[in-house]
Amino acid sequence: MTPPSLPETPVRMESDVPGRADLSPVRRFDDPRTARWGHTRPTRAVPRPALTSRSAFKVALGSTVLALGLAATASAQEALRQSLAGEAAAASRRRQQENQPYSLKSGDLKLLIEPSLSADWLDDIYLSDKDKESDVIISPMLRLNATYPLTDVNALNVSVAVGYDFYADHDEWNVFRLEPGSELSFDFFIKDLRINLHERFSYVQDPAQEAAVANAVRYGGFYNAVGITGIGDLKDVVLTLGYDHSTFVATTSDYEYLDRGAELPLGRIGYKVNAAVTAGVEATGSFNRYDDPVLNNSTGYSAGAYADWQVTEYLQVRPRAGYASYFFDQTSAVLLAEDQDAWYADLTLQHRVNEAVSYSLSAGHELRLGINSDTIEAYYVRPSINWRIVKDVSLTTYASYENGKQPGGLVEEDYDHFGAGFSVGYQLMEKMRTSLNYRWTLRSSDAAGRDYSQNRVGLHLAYRF
Repeated sequence: MTPPSLPETPVRMESDVPGRADLSPVRRFDDPRTARWGHTRPTRAVPRPALTSRSAFKVALGSTVLALGLAATASAQEALRQSLAGEAAAASRRRQQENQPYSLKSGDLKLLIEPSLSADWLDDIYLSDKDKESDVIISPMLRLNATYPLTDVNALNVSVAVGYDFYADHDEWNVFRLEPGSELSFDFFIKDLRINLHERFSYVQDPAQEAAVANAVRYGGFYNAVGITGIGDLKDVVLTLGYDHSTFVATTSDYEYLDRGAELPLGRIGYKVNAAVTAGVEATGSFNRYDDPVLNNSTGYSAGAYADWQVTEYLQVRPRAGYASYFFDQTSAVLLAEDQDAWYADLTLQHRVNEAVSYSLSAGHELRLGINSDTIEAYYVRPSINWRIVKDVSLTTYASYENGKQPGGLVEEDYDHFGAGFSVGYQLMEKMRTSLNYRWTLRSSDAAGRDYSQNRVGLHLAYRF
């Protein structure tokens, strides 16, 4: 598709922040909405509050929207990711309900209360190899889990975790947060049809977990997704249809241009080859709209094949592969819209070797919505191993690698992102648990000033009432 002509050809200019394009070309289009933008990162000499007034308003608005049942992320594959995550969450909830611990009980209503306290040391809070600065972050948190069985097969589940991050030396970055995984979920059945109504919300702020980000203390914001998924088991055929409405509200001015909403439909038809194998086709869509004219609005589609193979009782393999396309509208005052497409593939493996050792692996290739450009095309590998060899001691080791490309955006780069770490947990007493965590992150880029390495060490203490 040929993009419509613009009043003036955007010219990407260099900023005084290495590796970051100046957004000043936005002003050349005489758009009053973009008049406030300048460079994306403030100088260190001028502390900036964690939330601008505009961000604070948006978070408050997001919370109101959350209560009304509106929604968080978007990509042609995001609808399917959320569906698969929802299936895993549903399976986890069913296991938990069989022997649900609780702090308070009233009739069939169970409420679990779990306060916790974490302390983390980071040797590079700005994710920059230039002028590294370290800090200690103290994070108290309160987690609430409520379960109420409505019938023998239907249950209402609510999970909320609220906390606060205190920076010892950089208090301008102090912030409230909601931990990922918070959700409202309700399953009900009509004969062989399972219907799940859900609302998943979280507050994400760790930039080291996003491979495409550098030179930032915080990346992310308020995510919310509300939707419905129906799964019909028709003897040899499994039919899945779903729809989510999602919203994202950034909580730092650097990334306000990512504020967006999206509609995410999905569909799957699978055939039960035998008791262990289901194979079929899948299709997803995304209709993505940004609040500000920096990145281009898009319509995305993907289609492909998938399989679920229960190799043994303890080994499951899930391959997927297909093609994804994005069609971009010229809504940006900075970037020329160019349609993009690419193949996608993912292999996810979960294996419980014995009672002491289990591991998982996810590897593949994807085309997703970008951060500094309209899209990111990336290869990834993410293995992890869980060890329970010593009584009352758990050990998780993990690693990750992503090779990505951000073409023709605010920052144009090819990057490599490595991560590795471990978490050791110990049951101090029946209701108290502690853990020691370590994470190493290394990023290299062909764009100047966007390399970094970070070490993060943390101690966590949780008590279950």
